[in-house]
Amino acid sequence: MIARLDLDPAACTGHGLCADLLPELVELDEWGFPMLRADAVGPALLPHARRAVSACPTLALRLLRTRASHPEPTASNGSAGRSG
Repeated sequence: MIARLDLDPAACTGHGLCADLLPELVELDEWGFPMLRADAVGPALLPHARRAVSACPTLALRLLRTRASHPEPTASNGSAGRSG
């Protein structure tokens, strides 16, 4: 994951452009307001997510950068070589 979507429901007025441009991650509820299926945006969807964010007339949809996830190092047994 390199980015995530953030939706401000208070700013959204339900134009639905985001769902048209990024149906893989955004769907509309019964009143026409967007709901995020997932907020993680992978590299393949990043151009589409940028286009959806740019098209939002109320700036309710944002794309936030995230750090690349790295596996946590495994904890070694710290008791080796210690007495007591």
